[in-house]
Amino acid sequence: MDTFEAIKQRRAVKHYDPNHKLTDDEVNKMLSLAVLSPTSFNMQNWRFVVIKDSEIRKQIRAAAWDQAQVTDASVLIVICADLKAWKDNPGQYWKDAPKEAQEFLVSAMGPFYDGKEELQRDEAMRSCGIASQTIMLTAKSMGYDSNPMIGFDPKKVAEIIKLPENHVISMLMAIGKQTKPAMPRGGQLPLDKVVFTDKFS
Repeated sequence: MDTFEAIKQRRAVKHYDPNHKLTDDEVNKMLSLAVLSPTSFNMQNWRFVVIKDSEIRKQIRAAAWDQAQVTDASVLIVICADLKAWKDNPGQYWKDAPKEAQEFLVSAMGPFYDGKEELQRDEAMRSCGIASQTIMLTAKSMGYDSNPMIGFDPKKVAEIIKLPENHVISMLMAIGKQTKPAMPRGGQLPLDKVVFTDKFS
């Protein structure tokens, strides 16, 4: 499936075949492409927790309004971010770059983010959002469906997955074989409502 078609066909599917499982190779393929997603300063601040244990899936389902896709989907990924990735050995993100680029970019990361908690969180959510879309489009191109989820108690899920300090959960991602398609699209706004030239009119 080409990219245009994957974008058109991708929907938030709620109903999955609980007997279908993705292979480790399939999950790794999705995540190997997800980590090619762009991040500010190439800091790769996303963290992906693949939930395999059925008991943990049940606990997360209880913290997610008992939504069936949490346990029924072939795989559940908790998409998180390290808010302090910019501080953690920043040289590692540019180890293969030319020396001049390394020196400039590594030295710029600290001053750009230090003391700016709102920016750090914004960057985390941007990064996770881009990576999540990559996962969803990859899943669709592989013949699977997905559901990005915000309907859960983030504090409870953080406890369940033992979320480290200075990390945040962006969303849950259920992926699998649908048993019931998504509802028809609710209605897309026309471009002239959302696209502006040069400035808001």
